[in-house]
Amino acid sequence: MSTEPAQNEEKEWETGEPANEGGSDGSERILSQDEIDSLLGFGLGEEDSGSRTGVRAIINSALVSYERLPMLEIVFDRLVRLMTTSLRNFTSDNVEVSLDQISSVRFGDYLNSIPLPAIIAVFRAQQLDNFGLATVDSSLIYSIVDVLLGGRRGAAATRVEGRPYTTIERTLVTRMIEVVLNDARQAFAPLTQVDFTLDRIETNPRFAAIARPPNAAIIVKLRIDMEDRGGKLELLLPYATLEPIRKMLLQQFMGEKFGRDNIWEGHLASELWATKLEVRAVLDEHKEPLRKVLDLKVGDTLMLDAAPDGPIVLKCGAVDLSIGRVGRMGHSLAVRVEKPIAPAVQHAVMKLGGGK
Repeated sequence: MSTEPAQNEEKEWETGEPANEGGSDGSERILSQDEIDSLLGFGLGEEDSGSRTGVRAIINSALVSYERLPMLEIVFDRLVRLMTTSLRNFTSDNVEVSLDQISSVRFGDYLNSIPLPAIIAVFRAQQLDNFGLATVDSSLIYSIVDVLLGGRRGAAATRVEGRPYTTIERTLVTRMIEVVLNDARQAFAPLTQVDFTLDRIETNPRFAAIARPPNAAIIVKLRIDMEDRGGKLELLLPYATLEPIRKMLLQQFMGEKFGRDNIWEGHLASELWATKLEVRAVLDEHKEPLRKVLDLKVGDTLMLDAAPDGPIVLKCGAVDLSIGRVGRMGHSLAVRVEKPIAPAVQHAVMKLGGGK
């Protein structure tokens, strides 16, 4: 009686299955590798990142989607048209630029996904006071070098693996990147003035770190074709770079002026000029203790440090407008302005808005 359970346990240990097949069906099922990858979201290819599921989808759900910035797609569509013209002039060849994808990605994931060898250009957005990346893959590098140095059409670009890029190759690619950055400045011009300047050229992604790995960034993938040659150019802008102009990027497209309404602007300007502000003529100002102010009674006299013919200050809120003299005109007191209002004072008054 005591040896039968021991034999069942020994049989279960050897086979990995319960000895009593007629028992309960609640045994745990081992997941396959495909099921584990699907659960974690790592079983999909790089190009299918938009339909990720599982844990990775939950992690990436915090990323900022470019669809929340409708003006950004318009800016990059304008960049594609500008680059098509400028690169044709730059290479004297038939160049076609197409926009493949605009998506959001974590900065660290992007650096790990850059196919090497590649040239990574770090550029600075002057007015936004931040940086961005422009990545040129090897196919485009060799194609640009081949075109600019008079390579024959129809011949595939020679690609030599395992060597760093030469000074000539880096110089030619740098010239192309400067052309792209100038087009990016023109693409942002209808929205806001942003000057993009090349900061440095790197070939190692570790030396091109411009943000923390978990920070969100927007990546723009461009395809540049020159007949049977070409490659990919990727522009990456951290979300921190776009934060100063985020309100502008949230605008809806309305005509060539990116959402402006000239009629409303004219009406608003006319109403601002008709705004009424309270202007006070101050004879003198001095401070008194709170106890003395609360003890004021009818008949008390306040001594002012101002002469009857002395200058007075014209004030609007807390802003000093000008200096004047008190006089009389008819049966009313009047103040004659003796100094013009300075431009800096005018801007200060405009910030006050409307008064009583």
